[in-house]
Amino acid sequence: MKAVLIPVRDVEKVKAELIPLHVLDRSRKIRIVEHPDGKFAEIPVTAEIDGFHIIEQDEPEFYRAALSLKEHLEGIIPPELLERVPSGWQVLGDIVIVSIPGELQSYREDIAGKLLEINPRCRCVLQDFGIKGTFREPEREIIIGENTETIQKEHGCSFKLDATKIMYSKGNLAERKRMSKLGRDEVVVDMFAGIGYFSIPLAVHGKPKKVYSIELNPVSYNYLLENIRLNNLEGIVEAINGDCGEVTPQGVADRVIMGYVGTTHHYLDKGIGAIRKEGGMLHYHETTPEALVFERPIRRIKEAASALGRDAEIRGCHRIKKYSPGVWHVVVDAYIK
Repeated sequence: MKAVLIPVRDVEKVKAELIPLHVLDRSRKIRIVEHPDGKFAEIPVTAEIDGFHIIEQDEPEFYRAALSLKEHLEGIIPPELLERVPSGWQVLGDIVIVSIPGELQSYREDIAGKLLEINPRCRCVLQDFGIKGTFREPEREIIIGENTETIQKEHGCSFKLDATKIMYSKGNLAERKRMSKLGRDEVVVDMFAGIGYFSIPLAVHGKPKKVYSIELNPVSYNYLLENIRLNNLEGIVEAINGDCGEVTPQGVADRVIMGYVGTTHHYLDKGIGAIRKEGGMLHYHETTPEALVFERPIRRIKEAASALGRDAEIRGCHRIKKYSPGVWHVVVDAYIK
């Protein structure tokens, strides 16, 4: 456990000299010790450095186990740009997904390399540029690695996907867990099913009689089929490739999930119509301005039910996450009679 011994007054100056040498041991604290000649500092290092007084620490003080990405990049990225280093990223299976500001593009390989050091189980890093198109497909580019297909394991379920083609929101985890506790012995219709975000956990844990999973995007649909097989749900989950406005089974469901946002309200008649005449639950997702949170989705559900000659009894309202400034992703649970 080596350290550079210097007067306390020289700590910042010496640290600035050591950073470009990549010898600082950031797992240990800088110790202040009393010497007959005054107060000295022990700066932990990982190697001998010419021109410095090196000692062996008798009582090293460990600071913390992990460094931030910014700390990993000290000495690689100029100090004036370090504040722009991403503070967060997404890990899907064995793939890291990160957004990198424009001024750091020339350092993206360095950033990707350090992300793999921080996430040693990962083998690929993708740069994220946002979402595009009707199917809300991600725009992503490989920085390090090759194969962008991975398996995300969550709550006892496995989801296979291509991270350059499929969105996977970890912000919806609590809602997926909530759905997984429902549906025992029920027939469930999952509209806008994607790769099985709600269908899979509900079928694995909820023990339904049958789940109809409807998805229009052919790429997502093919992964939905894969995930049904991967989780051994053949015979329970039936995948349907098509537009929810045209292929949603009518009058069969004890429970309907409408897990898409954006234009979901245009399909409320089909979602409500899927519920059997004896009644059943509707879980309706919507992105709603703060001022209209719950008021607008509740109104839309009741109006759509009334137009079909049915009643809607509101059983619960849930905020999922902030969707954008001033806009919430919410879910309203309504019993349709």
